Amino acid sequence: MLSWSGLRHQYPDGAEIVYADFALRERHHLLLRGASGSGKSTLLALLSGLLRVQQGGLEVAGTALAGLSPRALDAWRGATLGVVPQRLHLSEALTVAENLALPALAAGQASNAGRAEALMAALDIADLAKRRPHQLSVGQAQRVALARALMRQPRLLLADEPSASLDDEHTLHMLALLLDAAERERCTLVIASHDARVIEALTARDDFTEVVLRSRPRPAGALSQLGALSGTGPMTRVTDWTDGSAS
Repeated sequence: MLSWSGLRHQYPDGAEIVYADFALRERHHLLLRGASGSGKSTLLALLSGLLRVQQGGLEVAGTALAGLSPRALDAWRGATLGVVPQRLHLSEALTVAENLALPALAAGQASNAGRAEALMAALDIADLAKRRPHQLSVGQAQRVALARALMRQPRLLLADEPSASLDDEHTLHMLALLLDAAERERCTLVIASHDARVIEALTARDDFTEVVLRSRPRPAGALSQLGALSGTGPMTRVTDWTDGSAS
């Protein structure tokens, strides 16, 4: 479902990030951790096809992203990937139901009202269909964003800091929604978080692999040896020492 090898990304200012090779185990989800400057944001952008693969291989849901044209990459993203961003980007001009129609409209397809109704019912937001984003609580808005991410039945569901601005009760509820959605939709979860509550909840599970990105200075004229693998209870942890300094 998800793997990369020899993956590097270099920014115009010369900062380079080198990722240790990785392959997600079958039927596992991914918990991605990393402080600012560790390369987490760059990896998320690569996984979602928002950054082009410059060097190395990156395969997501059976597709090698490095060789795709911009048009093919856009088509792949729409058909394969669902994203719940940290900033939800719901359109204030549209109702909840209209926000759920956006993924299909962006792909030039007819909206699927039946699919939207089913997702709103599953996520307990059916009675919010005619509301606009400013009329929603933070938790309600996140459920709308999750429903929108699931509209095209993605194979990979990426959630960036899903507990942002949530209290303890709503954090656990949001995680439960993501896990239930992944099981119901049969998709793979990638959750990026530095929230100790999220980490504690997911490290207790046996179906998550944790990748911890950390940066360290690169010796002049040389690349560091990358990658370390160790078991951490029921979860597999991969500590990925990345070279360079970028987000």
